[in-house]
Amino acid sequence: MALEHAILVSLAERSASGYDLARRFDASIGNFWKASHQQIYKVLGRMEAQQLVEASLVEQDGRPDKKVYAITADGRLELARFSATPTPPEVLRSELAVKLRALPFGDRDAVVASVRARRVQHEEKLAYYSESSQRFYPDAEHVPQDQLGSWLVLRGGILAEETGLAWCDEILQALGAER
Repeated sequence: MALEHAILVSLAERSASGYDLARRFDASIGNFWKASHQQIYKVLGRMEAQQLVEASLVEQDGRPDKKVYAITADGRLELARFSATPTPPEVLRSELAVKLRALPFGDRDAVVASVRARRVQHEEKLAYYSESSQRFYPDAEHVPQDQLGSWLVLRGGILAEETGLAWCDEILQALGAER
């Protein structure tokens, strides 16, 4: 997947300026696809040249006009094409896994501290996802079809954080360390 596809999804949901799109990435899409503001603007320019998105200028009082991007028919076709392609398994790259393999050769206390810090991160992210789930989907058994994809991504985040938390607990227990 490319950043282009994440941008197309966001613009298919709602047109946005580059700034607003970057804020969306910071607030939600960034939980599963990281991109800097600079990357987003660069890719938007390329996508506009490829006619996957189009920009219109919107006048603002006392400020420069802003460009608002919308997905084009070609952009929707590309999104449909992307959605139909097989998704390969994601390659696990884990610095923590390498540190665990290096336990016999490294600083055990530093690894334990790293696992504890990671555990806190999983707890915080899990709390954030759980609160978001309650706020946006209070009735998880009746999620509207137009929101099902977003709900499934949120559920995936919750499950990933629960798994990360469980793994940290297992590591700490195996190392004889307290949480």
